Amino acid sequence: MKALTIVFILSALTAFANPPDLKTLSPGDPAPDFNLKGVDGKMYTLAHFARGPVLVVMFNCNHCPTAQAIEQRFIKFVEDYRPKGVEILVISPNSPAGIRPAELGYSAYGDSYGDMVKHAKEQGFNFPYLYDGDTQSVAKAYGCLATPHVFIFDRDRKLQYKGRFDDSRYADAQLVKNHDAINVVDALLAGKPVPVPETRPHGCSTKWAYKADLVKKHAAKQASTPVDLDLVDTTSLGKLLHEHPRFRMVNLWATWCVPCVEEFPDLVAISRKFGMRDFEFMSISRDDPRHRARAKKFLEAQGAAPEPKLAKVLKAEGRTTTHVLFDGTDEELAKIIDPEWPGPLPYTVLINPQGKVVYRQSNRIDRHAVTQAILKELGRFFQP
Repeated sequence: MKALTIVFILSALTAFANPPDLKTLSPGDPAPDFNLKGVDGKMYTLAHFARGPVLVVMFNCNHCPTAQAIEQRFIKFVEDYRPKGVEILVISPNSPAGIRPAELGYSAYGDSYGDMVKHAKEQGFNFPYLYDGDTQSVAKAYGCLATPHVFIFDRDRKLQYKGRFDDSRYADAQLVKNHDAINVVDALLAGKPVPVPETRPHGCSTKWAYKADLVKKHAAKQASTPVDLDLVDTTSLGKLLHEHPRFRMVNLWATWCVPCVEEFPDLVAISRKFGMRDFEFMSISRDDPRHRARAKKFLEAQGAAPEPKLAKVLKAEGRTTTHVLFDGTDEELAKIIDPEWPGPLPYTVLINPQGKVVYRQSNRIDRHAVTQAILKELGRFFQP
């Protein structure tokens, strides 16, 4: 519940105002036209979906945990209702420029067109998935407030319903109590009045392009935040790991190690991505303690200061940093971090709160592979 609250607070803070040209569709309004590219490379317009007795337009995206939670239910909906002639499509409304890295902490991907192609393939989407992120003109014309947000039109393409797909934010289909959109489609197919014409959408706020400057300012502030580098011995490093258990990505590195230096931006990017989750990026420098200032300077050049949420947690623990320089032997370090460490740098492990290594990588990391490994442990969805 704590993670859910944090994400919705973040959404509220970044969605304090909708664009002035955002429209609000009312019952009976015609479906606005569009001309958008799908993940299959084809262009789609409203005319492509003119035949069926019902048209379902859902705005959804890659990154939002609520959006991801309904994906399998929506795929099942398409399987069940496309044979009945229902026209179905999904539009991603988000501007990638309007999203902070920490808002992407539940997904392997962002909301760019290229990421949509990858996500759709991995999840087995069986519906047209269209990109509106460059102009967001379609999202504005429909009045998309969140992802997911559903709009359902009758045979004449007049609006009959707008709101949530169903009443659950979770992936478990058994937790759904009210199948709002399906109830509307069933009523329209049967020629009956729509039971409820509007519900309140839930999920992540639409990421508007005008927020790009705010995203850049946040990134610049984070990049300029000073970085502390603590000198630790065997005892103090052991205490850091065992007295404050949390999910950690631990990287062993040094300024004299070329692949260490090359991969470090990817490690920082991962730490930004999971900055709103119960996650900590700990780097352990193997530089000579006499070169501590040089290692600290490198960390600051990388913008490696902890994310604001983690910084508050560290402060409560009496700490200021997650970056340390270990003054001890490789054998001592291996015993504390991972006895399977073969010795060379860089070396990266994921350690769960129980102290178990759940992923390890010698040499330079594959950023996507590490991200997937983290999501496997932390999950892509809110937990009830």
